Amino acid sequence: MMLKLKKLLDTFSKLSVNEERLFRNEENEKWANELVVAKEFRLAAVIFESQEGMFVTDANSVIVRVNKAFTIITGYTAEEVIGQKPKILRSGRQDKAFYSSMWRSIFKTGAWEGEIWNRRKNGQVYPEHLTITAVKDSDGIVSNYVAMLTDISNSKAASNEIQSLAFYDPLTSLPNRRLLTDRLKQASVGCTRRDETGAVLLLDLDHFKTLNDTLGHDVGDLLLQQVAQRISHCINDGDTAARIGGDEFLVLLEDLSGQALEAASQTEVIAQKILYSLNQPYHLDGHEYQASASIGATLFNDNQETIDAILKQADIAMYQAKTDGRNAIRFYDPGMQEAITARVGMEKDLRKAIENGDFQLHYQIQLSSAGQTLGAEVLIRWMHPQRGIISPLNFIPLAEETGLMLPIGQWVLATTCAQLKIWQQNPLTCDLVLAVNVSAVQFHQDDFVEHILTTVADYDINPTRLKLELTESILIKNMSSIVSKMQALSKIGIRFSLDDFGTGYSSLQYLKKLPIHQLKIDQSFVRDLITDVSDQAIVRTIITMAHSLDIDVIAEGVETEEQRQYLLDSGCTDYQGYLFSKPLPIEAFEALLEKN
Repeated sequence: MMLKLKKLLDTFSKLSVNEERLFRNEENEKWANELVVAKEFRLAAVIFESQEGMFVTDANSVIVRVNKAFTIITGYTAEEVIGQKPKILRSGRQDKAFYSSMWRSIFKTGAWEGEIWNRRKNGQVYPEHLTITAVKDSDGIVSNYVAMLTDISNSKAASNEIQSLAFYDPLTSLPNRRLLTDRLKQASVGCTRRDETGAVLLLDLDHFKTLNDTLGHDVGDLLLQQVAQRISHCINDGDTAARIGGDEFLVLLEDLSGQALEAASQTEVIAQKILYSLNQPYHLDGHEYQASASIGATLFNDNQETIDAILKQADIAMYQAKTDGRNAIRFYDPGMQEAITARVGMEKDLRKAIENGDFQLHYQIQLSSAGQTLGAEVLIRWMHPQRGIISPLNFIPLAEETGLMLPIGQWVLATTCAQLKIWQQNPLTCDLVLAVNVSAVQFHQDDFVEHILTTVADYDINPTRLKLELTESILIKNMSSIVSKMQALSKIGIRFSLDDFGTGYSSLQYLKKLPIHQLKIDQSFVRDLITDVSDQAIVRTIITMAHSLDIDVIAEGVETEEQRQYLLDSGCTDYQGYLFSKPLPIEAFEALLEKN
C-alpha cells in the first residue's frame, strides 16, 4: 500500500493543475481519493515530527511509535521504547490516585491534559506538560492513544525564581516579610481554631553597623547568612524564620500551649537557645567575630489582634531589650507600650520645644575654699508649657538617641557665649568661667572644632572664660581624633573639665595625653563621703592623682559642711553643690553674685 501511495504521489507531483483536474474527473477517481489520503499521511508525518515530543500507543497502551523530539526529551531511542509501556518514564512523584484520576478523565472525555513529573533515561526527573488523546475507529472503539509532551523545565525554573524573589530573601533564602505576614495570618486563625498559642520573636543584631563600617558589607552579608542558618537550626519544623530587612530577623512559633504561662516558658526556651547560638564565634572571611542580638517576644492566641499590632508589640519588646543593655530577651507587656507611647510623645514635644525656644539656662555656682566665686556650671532646663520645668535627666538621653542633642547643644553653647559677652563688660563678672556640658554626640561630629571656634568668634568672647565639660564615655574610642580636637581648642585658651571622674573608663593614659585642666569628683562619691570608707579612699586617690599631674580638682554634689571640710582636709579646694546654691536662673544667679 505504502509503495503504491509513494508511486502515486510521485506521479501526482508531476501533473499540471489541468491534468490533475482531468485526472480527478475521469475514471481514476478511486486513485485520486487514495492520493488525498496519501497527502494527509504526509501532513500527519510532518506534524508528528514537530518540536513537541509525541508517542503513539495501541489500545493496550503499548508504545508503537515515537517522534524525534520524544527521543531528544527523554533520552530513549525509538528501539528502546517501542513495545514498552509509558510507565518506563514514570518518576515516582505521582501516586496511584493521580494516575487513576488521569484514566478516569480519558475514559470519560477521551482526553487528559496537565503537568507531570517524568524521568529521563539518565535518571533525571523533569517537569513536562502532557496531553493524551484517545483515537477511536469508525465503530467508536479505541484503537490508539496519542500523547504530546513538552519539557517545561526552563519555564518552571523561571516561575520558581519569580516565586522565590517574591517571597524569599535572596541573601539568606529565608522567607521575607511578605511570606511571613501571610503565615502569621494563618497561624493567628489556626490558634483560635485549635485553642493554642503562637509567638513572635523579633531579633535585631547588636552593633551590626559597626561590622559593616569596619570590615565591609561583604563580610556583613556573610554574618547575616550564618545568623540565618543558626536561627533555622534552633526552631522546630513547623515554625518559620524570616529575614524582614537589614539585620532584623523574625521567628514565628506555632503549636505552643494554650496556657499563657506555659507558652511563654516554651517561647523563652527557644529564644534562649537562639541567643546562645548567636553568641558563639563567627568565622567571616578570615576574621573571627563575636555577635549578639536583642530579642523581643510577644504571644498571640486569637485573631482579635491585628498582624500589625502583633509585630508592633514584638518591636516594642525588642527595643526594651536594647534599652536594658542588649544581648537580652524581653517579653511585651502593656507597660512597655505605655512607656513607648510616653517616649514618642516626649520626642514630639521636644521637637516643638526646639522650634519654640522653650529652654532656659540655670547656673550653679562654683566656689573656692576661700569663698571666691570661680564661675558656674551651665545646666539646661526645659520649660514645658503643661508639665512645668523638666530636668535634663529626663530628656537629655532621649535627645541623644534621636539626634536632637545637636540643635539643643548648639543653643546652649550660643546662649552661654552670649552671657559671657555680657559679663565681660562688668568688673564683677568679667573673670568668671562658665562650664558647658558637651555630649558624645556633639563632640564626635566632624565639624565640632569649627563650630566652637565660629561661635566664640561670633560673640567675640575671651575663650579662656569658656570651659567644656566632657564625660569619660567620650574618651573610649578614636583617641587620636579626640587629642587633635582638644589640642586645637586648647590653643586658643578654651579649658576642659573631665566630668563624673571615676565612674567610667578611668585611665591614666588619657590623663597623660589629653589637655585636661580639671577633674570633677562625681557626686556619687561625695554623697556618703563621711561614712563610707571606700568613697573616702577613692576621693583621696583622685585628689592625689590630680595634684601629681598638675590638674585642678573640683567636687560636685557638696551638700554639708562636713563634706566640704573633709574635701578641704584631703586637698580639694574647689566645690559645687547645694551647700552653696542650687542651680538658678540668670537673674537669681546674678543676685547671688552681688550678695557674695
